[in-house]
Amino acid sequence: MIKPHGAETLTPLYVSDDAQRAELTKEADQLPSVLLTSGAAASAVMLASGYFTPLTGYMNITEATNVANDMKLPNGLFWPVPIMNIVPDDQITDAVKNADRIALRDPNVDGNPPLAIMKVSVIETLTPEQKQLIIEKTFGTTDSEHPGVPAFADVGDNVLSGSIEVLNYSYFPEDFPDTFRTAVEIRDDIAARGWETVVAFQTRNPMHRAHEGLCKIAQEAVNADGILIHMLLGKLKPGDIPAAVRDACIRTMVEHYFPKNTVSITGYGFDMLYAGPREALLHAVFRQNCGASHFIVGRDHAGAGDFYGPFDAQKIFDTIPEDALEIGIFRGNFTVWSKKRNEIVMMSDSPHDADDYFSISGTKLREMLAAGEPPPPEIARPEVAEILMAYYQSEVN
Repeated sequence: MIKPHGAETLTPLYVSDDAQRAELTKEADQLPSVLLTSGAAASAVMLASGYFTPLTGYMNITEATNVANDMKLPNGLFWPVPIMNIVPDDQITDAVKNADRIALRDPNVDGNPPLAIMKVSVIETLTPEQKQLIIEKTFGTTDSEHPGVPAFADVGDNVLSGSIEVLNYSYFPEDFPDTFRTAVEIRDDIAARGWETVVAFQTRNPMHRAHEGLCKIAQEAVNADGILIHMLLGKLKPGDIPAAVRDACIRTMVEHYFPKNTVSITGYGFDMLYAGPREALLHAVFRQNCGASHFIVGRDHAGAGDFYGPFDAQKIFDTIPEDALEIGIFRGNFTVWSKKRNEIVMMSDSPHDADDYFSISGTKLREMLAAGEPPPPEIARPEVAEILMAYYQSEVN
């Protein structure tokens, strides 16, 4: 199986020993604490799960600016996105300032229980110039209309860095017991299935026919033993479809339209960044850590609005050193229904006249679903469309 990124084995930061975790949980209740942002809490879950191997915690300003500028950690290892714990001034109490260890509390669980304990390396303050640099390099813009920019810009200026020990996986195991999996669990599952070549598919959306087709095209192209459908389970921007609905759609599609024992349906606990090209690189890093040998990067991967070109997230892979990643990248093109071939195709592989393709806009599709009008079978499988229509009609009504 493919090696983890920058390591021989995964380095999950979850404290798996029950007795040790109980002791640390008791200690956390006595320590000074800060309330994490949702993004920082999700990063703790990713660190706990081994997805962010080989990181040991949150980055300091020097590490973060190195990553923002050069996509490298100070030791030279490739890393595309800063992983930071930034908090507002009201969280930096005298007790926190003077502590060697602090508790990190979960904003997404009632009562804000301790999520992790941090060994504080340093507490620093971002300058406006440093903050702007990190935002611009990560998102490619400082426009506050970009959904990821205010999530970073408005959180505060105090950077808490250091190694962490994670006590739980937040709300993800309880809310998504059949879907949430750590990188450790996914690697173990791939090994148990005997898969050698695995193509991973990232999604924050329900799977329509184009997504289904892209997975099957990629699987055939790389001769993969299996497909890892790996859905984001964390926070999204307003208007995106909730994870529970996406999960139901994906499971229904796989049950009816994929050969048995060829797909692993899983999810991970991270909030969407909408960082386009940089986020595509991060997605590749943690799919390598999952054990996938190949990763699908589709059109407008991890994008939002018109902030990125349709294939910018693919082009960025041409700018990084050849040895930056071991995972192979499968580049998806426009995937549509071909009237000539009577199947889903990538337009780059099957050039026809425009009239030979069938597609409708996402806006038109949402309007049809909200009106209870079944979309054409060339666009959505009927079993999936039924789930989506019920969701959209509940939102309208």
